[in-house]
Formats: sequence, C-alpha cells, structure tokens
Amino acid sequence: LFQAPHRSQTMPQNPISKKRKFVQDGVLYAELNEMLMHELAEDGYSGVEVRRTPMRTEIIIRATRTREVLGEKGQRIRELTSAVQKRFGFAEGTVEMFAERVHNRGLSAMAQAESLKFKLLGGLQVRRACYGVIRFVMESGALGVEVIVSGKARVQRAKSMKFKSGFLITTGRPAQVFIDKATRHVMMKQGVLGIRLKIMLPHDPEGKNGPKTPFPDTVTILDPKEDKPPVVPAKGDEKAFPAPTMGGRGMAAPMYP
Repeated sequence: LFQAPHRSQTMPQNPISKKRKFVQDGVLYAELNEMLMHELAEDGYSGVEVRRTPMRTEIIIRATRTREVLGEKGQRIRELTSAVQKRFGFAEGTVEMFAERVHNRGLSAMAQAESLKFKLLGGLQVRRACYGVIRFVMESGALGVEVIVSGKARVQRAKSMKFKSGFLITTGRPAQVFIDKATRHVMMKQGVLGIRLKIMLPHDPEGKNGPKTPFPDTVTILDPKEDKPPVVPAKGDEKAFPAPTMGGRGMAAPMYP
C-alpha cells in the first residue's frame, strides 16, 4: 500500500502534453479504484470520482454504507486520505476525500457483484444466488440485468452459466451510457469463479437512478393543440369579411333556369 511515490508527481511539474496528462489521470484512477475496491469491499463500495482543481484534488467515494466508510468520528476516511497522499505523492493538505451515499444500491453493478461474491463465499448455490440478485435488481427499477458466472461451481469441470432478465442494449453509444458493469473474482476452494454483471439503468430526468439523457429511439407524442372556435361576424359587419374564392375568382351565384 505504501509504495514509493510516482516520479512524475514528486519532481517539479513541467508542462506536459495532453496525451501524457490523460494517461496519468487514467493510471491514478485505475490504481485508486483497485485500492478502494479491496479496502471497502464489505462496505458497499460502488465507485470513485476524482475532481482536480488548481488548488487541490477531491476524491469522492460512492458507497452504500457511508457510515462505515467514514468511521468513528471520521477516523477511517482520514486514514484513507493519508494513505492516498503518501502512495501517490501528493503534497500535504492538497487531497480531500468525501463519502457519497448511493441512493439505490439495486442499480449499482459493483454493489450487487460484491453481494453475489459474499453469497457464493457463504456456500449458497450459484443458481439461487444469481436469481436472488436478479430479482432484487429488477424490483429496484432496472430495465434489464445479466449475470455470468464461469468456473468450477460444485463440479470438477468448469462451465459458464448465464442468467438474464429484462432488456439489455449491447452496442452503440446507449450501451456506454445506460449499462453499468462490474467484474469480480471469487476465490473458492475448488478454484476461482468469475462474476460478470451488467445492469440496464432506466432514464431519470433528475439523474439519481439513471442517466439524464433519454434513449435515442424514444418517441414523445405531444398533446394536440386546442382548436380555436371560428370567429363569427357580428350583425352588420358582413362586408368586413370577403367572400371565399375558388381558383382566384369570386364565387358566382348559381344560375337557375
């Protein structure tokens, strides 16, 4: 955990190219996510967000049980902040960590993958554990869910089992926006089980339970406009309204023999 800090963060900051900047940010996020995943696995860890400002770096931890993440009188979050500061070579007082509660843990793929992992470690059958997670996710308002468990589950030969419910998009931009994914490895006695979980999030205009962006194929049918009643001319004002025309000419009175 306490490794030597990165060379690039301890040396004087020279102007770097945008490509190197994006790579550095990606490496920081990946290592931070891996570290918090191991530290907060039992506290419903559901992801991390890194916000950089010129003065400091803010790290927001999303979890289902924020009280355990903060610890007694904020002791645990201070320990995590100190560990991150030493590990990544940040200056004193330039890192702040916050804990944000996940509103609906049934729509968090990471939280459900961890839940399934602990169920399998507890000895529950794979089929029962997967169907329990799928039922809970669908009752939480998800549009679809898919669980894939691969490995040696109670038999000597390895196999892959897939459980699905609802509707899932797998390609295109909507798959990047609406699909929440998580992967976990379960160290069982007979070998390693792999868990891959996908949740199709619903559209939420407030952005709490899902993305604010609507589906691209959504068709909204608007209410028809109210017809305005025709204007009836008052008595004596008939001359103000011209007679209807046909073909650019005034309508002639019918000729009767």
